Amino acid sequence: MFAGNIGSAQSIETITEAAEKLKSHPIHWVILGDGRKRDWLENEIEKKSLKNYFHILGRKPMELMPDYFSNADVLLATLRSHPVMCAWIPGKVQSYLACGKPIIGALDGSGAEIIEESKCGYAVRAGDSKGLAKSILTMSQNNKKEREKMGLNAIRYYKENFDRDTLITRLEGYFKEI
Repeated sequence: MFAGNIGSAQSIETITEAAEKLKSHPIHWVILGDGRKRDWLENEIEKKSLKNYFHILGRKPMELMPDYFSNADVLLATLRSHPVMCAWIPGKVQSYLACGKPIIGALDGSGAEIIEESKCGYAVRAGDSKGLAKSILTMSQNNKKEREKMGLNAIRYYKENFDRDTLITRLEGYFKEI
């Protein structure tokens, strides 16, 4: 499942290229969101004969996202390669971690580092559709217990690094030291 903006920054073409490589496997792509490249995505799906593999559900209210995420096997984060995008942690990655699901990313920088450091899934370079396809295939072959462990790693990492109460406690500690 991919959720969020469907735009140029999200490297949507990486997703369709990976999906084309996986046509012979029972992989289903659920896309939640909207954006400037949605029409392009729908046309590309049609052009590459991927209609049976994609489910574009459109924009949904934020408060329903945890319900959608809980029904996904894996959550997908993609970004194009750009120095600015390498410097920040995509909010999507934090939201995905909090949901306790495995994550596959095709992105550079902090987002990829977090996926690898947390052991919650697989990360490949931004734009690497071949690597993304390979990671998705590997994940699909993992057993349920392995995916559950990745999900638990995601939650643990989120609580240790992004949980609001944890961050406030750390900040208070820094102020006491000063």
